[in-house]
Amino acid sequence: MTNIAILTGRIARDPDTRETKGGTNVTGITVVTDRPARDKDGKTYKDENGYTAKESEFHRVTCFNGLAKTVGQYCSKGQLVSVQGRIHYTQWEDKDGVTRYGTEILADKVDFLSRGNGSSDENDNTDAPQID
Repeated sequence: MTNIAILTGRIARDPDTRETKGGTNVTGITVVTDRPARDKDGKTYKDENGYTAKESEFHRVTCFNGLAKTVGQYCSKGQLVSVQGRIHYTQWEDKDGVTRYGTEILADKVDFLSRGNGSSDENDNTDAPQID
């Protein structure tokens, strides 16, 4: 049995990096993917500009340890990435006692397919690993 998820898309917002009480680095990103939109008959259709209409999906991706540090340091909103990992489901009770459910991708690998869009000197990605 295998649980593998592969996504290619753009980062929706700048990464959120933190460190756990135990010292583990954790970085969360949201990756946006697109797919053709379909009408009520299940057929794709064109938008007002003549392009195939798209629907976007937002995927929560969590990175740990060294990968978390790299993603937190070199990724930014708008950057094209490819993520390989596994689907993880969670369940918890919120402060009101309501059971909540969540889904995320626990990343094993993140490939940078473009440079980040950071505009500040601190986030210009000039030291990022080379892109093949």
